[in-house]
Order: sequence, then structure tokens, then C-alpha cells
Amino acid sequence: MTLDLTPDELLTTTRAVRKRLDLTRPVPRELIEQCVDVAMQAPTGRNRQRWHFLVVTDPARRQVVADIFLRALPLAVGQPLTEHDLRRMNHHPGSMERIFDGLRHLADNIHRVPAFVIPAVEGRTDHAPVAIQAGAWGSILPAVWSFMIAARARGLGTVWTTAQGPLEEELAEALGVPYDEVMLAAFIPLAYTIGTDFKPARRIPREEVLHWDHW
Repeated sequence: MTLDLTPDELLTTTRAVRKRLDLTRPVPRELIEQCVDVAMQAPTGRNRQRWHFLVVTDPARRQVVADIFLRALPLAVGQPLTEHDLRRMNHHPGSMERIFDGLRHLADNIHRVPAFVIPAVEGRTDHAPVAIQAGAWGSILPAVWSFMIAARARGLGTVWTTAQGPLEEELAEALGVPYDEVMLAAFIPLAYTIGTDFKPARRIPREEVLHWDHW
């Protein structure tokens, strides 16, 4: 069974779910396989289909992966925030506080999440030019987004994190992934959601991001 949502409703209510993951209810393998089947219909560069989806549900292995997640979180660094970033992040009062509260909740309970999905793509692009980076990521991101939308349609919640980044090689070793040949693209907790009544997020005005004919 899937939720009764229009395409636009599905696309605008597939949220990053951190606090409303049902930590007590296992996710059937069949549902995850259905989501992967949907994901594999996404476009991929040159039809190379280099995507992979590692799903971790075994309790002992989940504990190992959760430990890596927790140790990786404080090591994460990103591009420095600009004034535009800060203004947009705080465009709606309280939004960042809610996000960080959700992140803390997720970290406190990561060991209880019933399934982890770690999408991967063949071919490393470390220090590669933008054109090569774009080709690789363009062949995994559409598939992962399709997976997340398919999960939402089935009453499941996801959140894209890059927590694997700082300890990617250690996570790859723990899961038997050939690190020199495969990139772990994300770390996605997966669970049923507590309720299904998600709403579109408040965003900055369209006029700030839509450019017509020129910048």
C-alpha cells in the first residue's frame, strides 16, 4: 500500500525526518527492495548504472555502523558559511534550532534506527575536476532521491546525511566495500514515520533563486 498523495504532494512533503522516525518498528525487506527498484529507474550517465545500495539491518552490524556515525559527526566540516547562507538558514525564525534539535535527537537514538541505507557509486572522484564530479554525482543523486520519494510513498522516513564522509574509509572497511573503487555517497537512516502528515517546508522566496535568461 502507498499513501494517497499526488505527485506534487509527494515531492513537496518528502522531508528530512529525524525526530519522527519510529524506532520500534522493523522495516520489511520487501519494502526496501521496492524502493530500490524505483531508484534504479532514475537516469544515470551513459546508462552505466554504477549505483549500489547497502542496507544494514542486522543488529550487531547496525551497532558498528552507528558507532562510526557518532564518531564521524564531530569531525564533519563543510564549506565556510557566507552571509547569504546565514540569512537563508535563518530566514524563518526557529528553523535552525529545530534542525539542530532534530540532529541531536537522531544522534542520541541512531543505534535504535531499524535500517541504514548507504548509497554508493562505482568510481572515486577525489580531487577530480568539476566535470568529472558532476558526472559521478549526477549518476547517484537522482537514484537516491527516487529512493527517498519511494520510501515516503510507503510511509517510511529518510534523512540524507553525509556523516560517513570523515570516516568513509572506516565505514567501507566495516561493510566490505572496496574503498579504492567505490564512493559511499550518503548515510541515510530509514524507518517508518510516526504519522504521515508531513507538510511542505517554508523556503526563501522563489525570486531569490529563479534566474530567467541571465543571472
